[in-house]
Parts: sequence; C-alpha cells; structure tokens
Amino acid sequence: MHSTHDGLGLGLDAGGTQTRWALARPDGSIVAEGRVAGLSALQMGSSDGRAAIRATLAELAAAVAQHGQPVRLHAGLTGFGFESGQLVQWLAELLAIPEAAITLCSDIEIAYLAHFARGQGYLVYAGTGSIGAYIDDAGEFHRAGGRGVVLDDGGGGFWIAREALRQVWRTEDERPGAWQASPMARAIFDYIGGSDWTQSRQFIYGQERGAVGKLALAVASSAQDDPAAAAILREAGAELARLARALVARFGPRPVVLSGRASELHPLVFESMRAALPPAIALSQSAAGAHLAAARIAALPQ
Repeated sequence: MHSTHDGLGLGLDAGGTQTRWALARPDGSIVAEGRVAGLSALQMGSSDGRAAIRATLAELAAAVAQHGQPVRLHAGLTGFGFESGQLVQWLAELLAIPEAAITLCSDIEIAYLAHFARGQGYLVYAGTGSIGAYIDDAGEFHRAGGRGVVLDDGGGGFWIAREALRQVWRTEDERPGAWQASPMARAIFDYIGGSDWTQSRQFIYGQERGAVGKLALAVASSAQDDPAAAAILREAGAELARLARALVARFGPRPVVLSGRASELHPLVFESMRAALPPAIALSQSAAGAHLAAARIAALPQ
C-alpha cells in the first residue's frame, strides 16, 4: 500500500465502452492500472445516466483504493464540458481528493498527448465515435469531426454498428428472411439476441451509445465471410481518412496516428485509411494508453 506522500497521480480515460485508469508516481512509473465500465459526461443529462456514472465512479474508487491514495487526478472524458462541475464533486468525494487537485479535459486531448508533443502530428481516434485532433504549438486544440453519433462520427464503432443494422433491415424490407443467408446478419442477430425487429429496435434505441458500438465486434467477426461487412469496414477507414485530410488541408502535412478500439477491429480499417491518404503522409497505428499519459500528468510535482 502506498501512502499519500508518494504523490501518486490518478489518470482516467473515460469513453463510451470503457473507462481505463492508472496510478503513477512522480518519476512516471506506473503503480497500477485497470478498467471499469464506460462513461460519458453526456450521461449527466438524465437521472438514469447520472445514477450509472455514480455507480461507475464508486467502482473505480474501490479499485483504485486497493493500490494507493492518489493526491491528484487528471481525467479525459467523452462529452467533457457537460455538467462537469457535478462530476468533479463526485470524484472528490469518492476518491478523497480535493476538488482543486482534479482537472478534467476532453478524452481526446490526453489521447493526443499520449502520442505527440504539441504541434507534432495529427491523431485520428476511432472509439465509439470518431475525431481528428491537433494540438498546436500554443496548446490550442483543433478538431475535425467528433460531433457525436447522431450527427456524424463516421468510422467509429457506433457508426459501423448503425451502418450494418441499416443494411440488414433494408435487405429485410426487400427480401424478408434474407438475413439467414448473410453471415453479417446472423452475427448481428446472435449478438442482439434475436432476429425480430423489436429486439433490434430495443438494442439501437434503448441503451447508451457505447453499448450499441460494441455491435461493431460482430460486424468485424463476419468480414472474412461476408462482403457487406468487409465493405462497411473499408468505408470506416475512408471516413477516418477524411478527418486526417481535413487537418492536413488546414495545418499542413504532419504524421498521422490512428488509435482507438474501433480502429483495431479489423486490418481492413487501417488498410482502407492508408489507401485514402496521400502516399507522402506518414500513417501509423498505435494502442498507446491515454490513461497512462493522464496519470503521469497528474503525478507531476505541483
């Protein structure tokens, strides 16, 4: 057990499908890390969402307490800016950290800093949603996309799930029962728990976006056997390339890193993104942990 004088910093990377956390010492070494359920600041807009966040934060606090007492917290949150004051109060209460020692920012900001120093490159992140990010030399954050799953977020997990369900049900409109001959449709209905429309309707409309985004796993699993699934994954890569091209057009050529769980679903996503970018633009894929970068920021001597 580590005591408070160790100066442990707690870092969080909270997204739609999972929340990753890490404890770091001032020298940058990681004491412990783990994960709990996903959360988004956007959930603060409903009583059910607030209850879910509170429960997740309580689970987080219990897990962290097994490894030490942090003195500072730096957290990156999906939907940052929405009712963040209440989140700070809950974090302070549950983790026994002073509110003044808690800093919140966009989850994409810490993801960027996990890959680049300011001004050095572009991050395209594909999780439940998608966004292109650039932090310039002055520390200003610039985005391409990242407008939310209702409006866009092309290439993210929710987008992949939505496109697949759209195709399946449009085909059913035209040829009822066609799903039985489609590996993608069978994988989707197996994941959802049935082929009746009421089950699909409940799945897409009755839960948080992160839970819906996990259906992308079923799409990826069927890509080898179903051209429709493979085409959706290729289109996801093209959507992610669009974000990178937008940043290159605005700020000039720089290396691009693709990250996020949706980008790791299938090699087709990266391959398609590579094909849709100019050959001169360096593109790499990374799974660098933003929660680790956040923990090291939190552990820096104040």
